[in-house]
Amino acid sequence: MSESTHDRPIEATAEASERASAAADELRSRTGADTYDAVVVLGSGWSAGADALGTPDAETDVAELPGFAPPTASGHSTKVTSLWAGSHRVAVFHGRTHLYEGRTAAEVVHAVRTGIAAGAKRVVLTSGAGSLRADFAVGQPVIVRDHINLTGTSPLVGPDFVDLTAAYSPRLREVAREAGPALAEGVYASVPGPQHLTPAELRMVRMSGADLVGTSVALETIAAARLEAEVLALALVTNDAVDPGRGPVNGDAMLGVVHDKASELGGLLHRILLRI
Repeated sequence: MSESTHDRPIEATAEASERASAAADELRSRTGADTYDAVVVLGSGWSAGADALGTPDAETDVAELPGFAPPTASGHSTKVTSLWAGSHRVAVFHGRTHLYEGRTAAEVVHAVRTGIAAGAKRVVLTSGAGSLRADFAVGQPVIVRDHINLTGTSPLVGPDFVDLTAAYSPRLREVAREAGPALAEGVYASVPGPQHLTPAELRMVRMSGADLVGTSVALETIAAARLEAEVLALALVTNDAVDPGRGPVNGDAMLGVVHDKASELGGLLHRILLRI
């Protein structure tokens, strides 16, 4: 192996870190924040409940920050707000990009890396997901306790391995249960999309131990774990993925579930942010 080839993983990691640092500097400059305590990434439709998180004191657009590709998926916004939740300064990204938009793993996790570079040591990820369990109802928020990464990729490169044993912070999961005592926990299978899984694929994923299936969360969590940040992930069940009588998957209906629960979800996130 040539020296230049050997160095590429290290170079790629350094470039990603530099892009995140530049974006964090610009975010702080545009919002007037010296640092952040937490970064929140809102999944499809979750932005509709963002008013409950707190009153923003600054707002910008990801297009104004270095290294960002604007989200193109339905229910995702390019807005970034800076707000206070009690004594905690929080950066809220109102949307994310996905692999199925033609983005790389590094682009998918750029918001998380930027928030951490801006000082945040706590990362809150939200998502919609299909349920693989009969006891998870549509419209129910679920704490992610673990994931199965079926995307075939990773935001990490290089020889240094990262321990994901406690990637989803036990402390923050307990905080979430204090804020929402009825919250259940489950394992989230991340798939690349944009196609939905076939019935046979869903059975396979369910047999692997997954309770939920979606197209985000895992890569962002891996990136956050690499940077030693605490992660909390919440998934709202938007559809029953395994009911044989469910009929065709309807994206508008799934987004509608999130919108219907937006105020409740925003209140839940606010209570969590007050405690972290």
